[in-house]
Amino acid sequence: MPIRPCLLHFDDEHDAAMRLADAAALSAAVIHRHRFPDGELKLRLPATLPERVVLLRSLAQPNEKLVELLLAARTARTLGARHLTLVAPYLAYMRQDVAFLPGEAVSQQIVGHFLATLFDAVITVDPHLHRISALEQAIPVAQAVVISGAPLLGDWIAQRRPGAFLIGPDSESAQWVDQAAVRHGFDRAVCHKVRHGDKAVDIVLPAINVRGRCVVLMDDVASSGRTLARAAQLLLAAGAASVDVAVTHALFAEDALPVIRAAGVGEVWSTDCIAHPSNAVGMAPALAQAWRQLSDG
Repeated sequence: MPIRPCLLHFDDEHDAAMRLADAAALSAAVIHRHRFPDGELKLRLPATLPERVVLLRSLAQPNEKLVELLLAARTARTLGARHLTLVAPYLAYMRQDVAFLPGEAVSQQIVGHFLATLFDAVITVDPHLHRISALEQAIPVAQAVVISGAPLLGDWIAQRRPGAFLIGPDSESAQWVDQAAVRHGFDRAVCHKVRHGDKAVDIVLPAINVRGRCVVLMDDVASSGRTLARAAQLLLAAGAASVDVAVTHALFAEDALPVIRAAGVGEVWSTDCIAHPSNAVGMAPALAQAWRQLSDG
């Protein structure tokens, strides 16, 4: 009888791993970590593995996790794994896709090719891609699967803010706004953004009437929070009855969440791609479906 595929995970993502293992009918096993006094890591995987192995690692705060993936994937190959799938609900190092100044590292290509040396397939959610249209252009694996949290966030918004006006804080957010809006017939629009630095942005609202409307700002990632905060301020000044935020990836670095709250934002909702108190939408069923389709294929 074939051995059931195994989901490997780290102890800090135990709950997410159990949800995915249950949804995908995978066995689950933890990768044990030991940290030496000098900061080096030692990992211990199960002594034997089935031919098909899934490794769950969401890559927020990614630098050490990339070393973990290197050690875990190489070791899994020696323990019986013949097909390795990385499930990275959040995929880091995708924003830097060109060198804007001489000498800059194009991290998307470097990290993408690094992951392709370790894994046969990658499943992720709403990767932050700018100038490419397909994930396999960044990570050249045989199977690269992208799913979106936007439709599920749209379902959540429809329950809590029926008739909401969905607005994206910039042109790049249009794809996620469109997915959620079409699903429920929401009105939608996007702002124009000019970024001057990591925490300095200018926002121009679209020519719309939001007076008295419940507005939900929607994007793939909330990091510094400045873009969302500035858009919220402008929308409330334009007469919006309320402004909430829905994002796939709740990075919320440093003081991002207080900044968003201070701008007048009411509720903040996110998927559980990155564990955060704002998590409202679970991605395990969608990730499990993607795995099954990949496995069947």
